[in-house]
Amino acid sequence: MKKIALTLLMAIVAMAGANAQILKKLQKGAEDLVGGGNLSTAEIGQGLKDALNKGVEKGVNELSATDGYFKHAVYKILLPEEAQSVVSKLKTVPGFSNLEADLIEKMNRGAENAAKEAGPIFANAITSMTIADAMDILMGADNSATVYLRKTTFDQLYGKFNPVIVKALDEIGANDLWRNASNAYNKIPFVTKVNNDLDDHVTTKALDGMFGKVQEKEKDIRRNPAARTSDLLKKVFSKQDSNRK
Repeated sequence: MKKIALTLLMAIVAMAGANAQILKKLQKGAEDLVGGGNLSTAEIGQGLKDALNKGVEKGVNELSATDGYFKHAVYKILLPEEAQSVVSKLKTVPGFSNLEADLIEKMNRGAENAAKEAGPIFANAITSMTIADAMDILMGADNSATVYLRKTTFDQLYGKFNPVIVKALDEIGANDLWRNASNAYNKIPFVTKVNNDLDDHVTTKALDGMFGKVQEKEKDIRRNPAARTSDLLKKVFSKQDSNRK
């Protein structure tokens, strides 16, 4: 009986020793993730904010340029689905033969104008990211920072972005053109009436495009070391690289 007890005691001691080694390894791994060496949590947070600011700056510059939306293969804003029936029925009506092309160009020009105002709004939202948020994001997916940003700021951005879109659409006559077209369509007997509010559609699509651009830039910085143009970005994302392996 004593031999059995001694054997069990030795086994417990051995397990405790093994668990201590495991705990040390886990602790070291956690320390490495937090930064290891000279990389602090504050640096991780600042690095991610720099990455997002870099993506936002490029996205805003590209989409706010002439043809930034209008000639973009992915982010070009098209008419809402319900508008197709309006367009098809009004093509033969005098004054509306080029309705679809005119509306699409005006919508995209409006989005390009509004995009110029987006930079400070995004920058303010990025500044509010906490260290805890940054720690979660660092080891996340290639678009995790953009997903976080969209989730936490979309409603606020919409509220500030929409008036700019409305103003831009009014300045170039897109809202009037759509109202005239939709009102003319709604007078046709037996058709389902359509909403003459165009700015919601354009605002949502414009923001989708903006977030899409930010996501592209975030992924590039995460996956392409050459895109990390500052020492801090290189330092933060090299830590991400080592933990992905």
